[in-house]
Amino acid sequence: MSWLLLLLAGLFEIVWAFSLKSAEGFTRLWPSVVTITFMLASFGLLGIAMRSLPASTAYAVWVGIGAVGTAVTGMVALGENASIAKILCLLLVVGGVMGLKYAH
Repeated sequence: MSWLLLLLAGLFEIVWAFSLKSAEGFTRLWPSVVTITFMLASFGLLGIAMRSLPASTAYAVWVGIGAVGTAVTGMVALGENASIAKILCLLLVVGGVMGLKYAH
C-alpha cells in the first residue's frame, strides 16, 4: 500500500509542477489553487508512505517520478526539447529509481 501511495504522491507532484508553470508566479488564481492543492496532497501522501518506507528511498522515488514525469509532460504538452541526450538522461533517472526500489 505504501508504494501505491508513493506512486500517487509522485503523480501529484507532476500535476503541481505542471500547474505551477500555468500559475505564472502565483499571479493566476485557479492554476495557483491547483498547484497548492496538489502540493499539499503530494507532500501528505509522501509523509504517509514514509511511515513504512525508508525516507531515503521514498524521497528519491518521489522526486524521480516527479522529475521524469514533469520533463516528459513538458516535452509532450509544452513542446519542450526532446533530444536523444535528454531522453537518455531521463532513462538513467528511471533506472536509478527502479534500483532504489528493488534494493529496498
